[in-house]
Amino acid sequence: MSTYTLRAKHRRSALRTAAFMSPWLIGFAVFFAYPLISTVYFSFMHYDGFRPPTWSGTKNWTYVFESYPFFWPALRNTLWLVIVMVSLRVLFGLGVGLLITKIKTGTGVFRTLFYLPYLAPPVAATMAFAFLLNPGTGPVNSILEKFGLPAPGWFNDPSWSKPALTLLALWGIGDLMVIFMAALLDVPKEQYEAAELDGASAWQRFRFVTLPNISPIVMFAVVTGVIQAMQYYTQPLVAGKVASGVIQGAGTQFEPGYPERSTLTLPQLVYNLGFQRFDYGSACVVALVLFALSMVFTALLMRRRGGLIGAAD
Repeated sequence: MSTYTLRAKHRRSALRTAAFMSPWLIGFAVFFAYPLISTVYFSFMHYDGFRPPTWSGTKNWTYVFESYPFFWPALRNTLWLVIVMVSLRVLFGLGVGLLITKIKTGTGVFRTLFYLPYLAPPVAATMAFAFLLNPGTGPVNSILEKFGLPAPGWFNDPSWSKPALTLLALWGIGDLMVIFMAALLDVPKEQYEAAELDGASAWQRFRFVTLPNISPIVMFAVVTGVIQAMQYYTQPLVAGKVASGVIQGAGTQFEPGYPERSTLTLPQLVYNLGFQRFDYGSACVVALVLFALSMVFTALLMRRRGGLIGAAD
């Protein structure tokens, strides 16, 4: 076969491969590469959306990290939600999944009861929780006071606002419950039987049989939970508005983070800077920080997952 024929064959093969990959390549270029490059570009520009962008160098970066008073509280709150809320959601979802798989009767009823809250719209669910946890008229504090227990301020107290958001997240645990249930039911029963014959306790069966089999699902739940926490916007914003009692009408502007910036998150800053203050350059800086944090957390988790697989092998 001649060299020309081989080159033509390789060229046709390359074109065929590119044709099959074109949907992904176009989607990657339009929905990821172009927005990312544009975000980096505008982070070095002064741009308000009305006039052409002008070069500003690192002024946006300096403003966000040194002068903007809301950035560091929002970063701390976002990291708190990533570490605490995501961890509790994964543990609670796994615990509920284990509990339901062990129940002999009424499994469908319990599965439905735990899954239904997940279907509630985020705004409606947050408003309902703000009503239930109202420190003055809410039924939760009324019940706590009847039992002689301290009644927190919940969404009106900076020390309790993030735990209140975590309770809201745990209430809507149905998505993780279903995923963990499917993984738990897929664990080979022969391995449990072999562990019981070897005299393994319930904890040992979970540690050496259940956990290794569902570890990919646990990693999936953690990674997706981190990404969702990095995009956490609606619930803290609605909770802050409802708890503050601010009625936002035409021409009014609500500063997110009530009370005392304790519910402020980085996605709220992106919206506030970009679409309320029309400071698109600073908004792009915060967006890039979010992107970098997501990549770092995902890389650390995947590395940890790789280490666990190597140790198991």
